Amino acid sequence: MLTAVVTQSGEAFTVHITADTVPPNTTDQQTTDTVVATATAAEVTVPEKQGPSPIAPELKEVAWGGGSFVVFALLMRFVLFPRLKKGMDDRYNGIRSDHESADATRAAAKAEVADYQAQLAAVKAEAAAKLDAARLTLEAQRTERLAEVNTRIAEERAAATAENEAARAAVQDQIAAAVADVSGQAISLAIGKAPDANVVRRVVDDVMSVGVAR
Repeated sequence: MLTAVVTQSGEAFTVHITADTVPPNTTDQQTTDTVVATATAAEVTVPEKQGPSPIAPELKEVAWGGGSFVVFALLMRFVLFPRLKKGMDDRYNGIRSDHESADATRAAAKAEVADYQAQLAAVKAEAAAKLDAARLTLEAQRTERLAEVNTRIAEERAAATAENEAARAAVQDQIAAAVADVSGQAISLAIGKAPDANVVRRVVDDVMSVGVAR
């Protein structure tokens, strides 16, 4: 007797066919109670009908993908990449022009700073020279004025000295005359006669000249 057992494992179905052999000259009761069977099992796998693979592409998909890639590559090569390269070149040239302009501006600024420093140094040197000249001029004028003042002072001192000498001489003559008169009277009283006025005056002048010299 053949027995088929069907089992499913995932998407695969397995069929087991078993053949039972019953010894001859046995009754149905014995067959029911005790069955000595020699079973031969055969495993048969019934493959399930395969549909389209979700991984493997179809030919039309490959064709569409390849065509799209070729069109995109040609578009990139002849349209997009030249525009991109032109934009990058323009940007590079603009940046380079900006750098060159900045370098030129920096160089011009350095030149202007150097020129300004040179002009400032020239102005400082000119100012120093003018200050030195003014200082020398003022020194010369001060020396000249001091010389004039000293000369004037000397002249005024000489004039004052001359006036003092003249006044002193005038006073001295008056004093000498008064002293000679007093001396003459004293001598006249002492000796009882009047002395010579010229002698008295000469003695008084000698005495007064010695006193002045001291």
